[in-house]
Amino acid sequence: MEKTFSVISLGCKVNTYECEAVCQQMEELGYIRVSSEESPDAVIVFTCAVTNEAARKSRQMIRRARKLCPHGIVAAAGCYSQIDPEEAGDADVVIGTRHKSDLAKYILAAEKSKQIRNVEVPSQEVFEPLTLYRFKERTRAFLKIEDGCNQFCSYCVIPHVRGRERSMAPDQVMEEMKKISRFHKEVVLTGIHTGRYGREYGITLADLIERILKEVPDLARLRLSSIEITEIDDHFLNLLEASPKIARHLHIPLQSGSDEILKRMRRPYTTAEYLARVEEIRARINDISVSCDLIVGFPGESDAHFEETLRFLRACRFSFLHVFPFSARAGTPAAEMEDQVRAEVKKQRAKICLNLSEELYDRYMESLLGKEAEVLVEKSEDGFSFGRCSEYAEVRIPGVFEKGTLVKAVPVAVENHMLAAKG
Repeated sequence: MEKTFSVISLGCKVNTYECEAVCQQMEELGYIRVSSEESPDAVIVFTCAVTNEAARKSRQMIRRARKLCPHGIVAAAGCYSQIDPEEAGDADVVIGTRHKSDLAKYILAAEKSKQIRNVEVPSQEVFEPLTLYRFKERTRAFLKIEDGCNQFCSYCVIPHVRGRERSMAPDQVMEEMKKISRFHKEVVLTGIHTGRYGREYGITLADLIERILKEVPDLARLRLSSIEITEIDDHFLNLLEASPKIARHLHIPLQSGSDEILKRMRRPYTTAEYLARVEEIRARINDISVSCDLIVGFPGESDAHFEETLRFLRACRFSFLHVFPFSARAGTPAAEMEDQVRAEVKKQRAKICLNLSEELYDRYMESLLGKEAEVLVEKSEDGFSFGRCSEYAEVRIPGVFEKGTLVKAVPVAVENHMLAAKG
C-alpha cells in the first residue's frame, strides 16, 4: 500500500522553501502528499522560533501532528527544534536547522528504529543546498540563496539558531534558477539575511542579480523577499531602474522610527539614513512599493518614542507594514533590558500600526489606478481571476485565466483593499 505524508509549516519564506524541497524528497521516495486530516503515515512540522508566539505554535503543531498521526512518524525540523529539541519530544524525528537534505531518509529509517535526534550547531562555513524545481501549490517559486546572520540585533535569536552567514555557490544559483524558471514565471530570492549574499565568493547580491538577468532568459519576474536599507547599493538600484524583470516592490525592515530605540535594538542605521535612501529609491523608480517590518513595544519605548515612529512611518509613505509586538527571547540582550513594556500597551500599539498599514495600503493602491499592471494569476473564481502585480498589490481581473500566467490589466478602482481592473 502506498505511504502518505502531510506537512505543517510555520514562519518565514525560508521555511516555505525548505518545506517544499523536503516534500519533493518524500515524493521521490514514493510517499504521496495528502491533507493532514487524512490520517497520513507521516507528518512533518517545520517550526519557527522568531517570537514566543511562534515557539508556542510550534509546540502546539507538534502535539497536533501526533494526534493526527498516532501510529506513524512525526518529524520536527527548523529553528524551534534547534533551540529547544527537548520540547519537540512528541516527535519521532527531530532535526534543527541542519540536515534537512536528509530528513526524508530519516523518516524512512524511523519507521524501523524510531526516535532519531540529530540537532547540531549550524556550520559557520557550509551552505546546505536543497534541490527544488517546482512548487506544486504555488504560482511563484522561492529559491533560498543564503542562510544565517551575523548582525546580532539585540532582540533576535535567529543568529543563534541559524548560525553565521553562508551562501549558495553562484554557479549553483544559476543552475537552480534555470530549472525553476521552466515552471514558474516569478521567482523570489530568499534567505535569512538575503542582502548579505555572496561575501565568501567576493560578490554582492547585485552581482548575482545581474548574472541571473543575463543567463536565465526564461525568467519573467525576479523578486526579493527582503533587503536591509544598508545593502541597497547603487549597483542594485541601477539594475532595478534598468530591468522591468525585477519586481517593483522592496521589503526593507525598519523595526522602529525612533533613533534611540534603533540604537537599543543594535540596528545599523539612523532614521535619517533610512529615509534618505527610501527617497532616493522613489526618485529613481516610479510607483515602487516599499514596505517594512516593525517591532512595537521594545523595552524602553515610551509614548513619545511611539509617536515618533508613527510620524516616521507616514514620512516614508510605506505601502504596508508587517507589525510585531516585541517578544522577549531568552538569551538575547533585549530580554534582560529594564523598562519592559506591558503586554496591553504592546497590543494597543500593534493595533494602531495595523490600522495605519491598511490606510497606507489603500492610499498606495490608489496611486496605481489607470496604470497598466502585469498580474501573476494565482486563482480564479466566479468569473474573475486574482493575483499580484509587480508592486505586490492584489488585483482582480474580469475573466478566467490560467493559474501561473502573467496577464496585463488596468486597475480602475480600489475595492476591499484590492485593485479592481477593467475587462
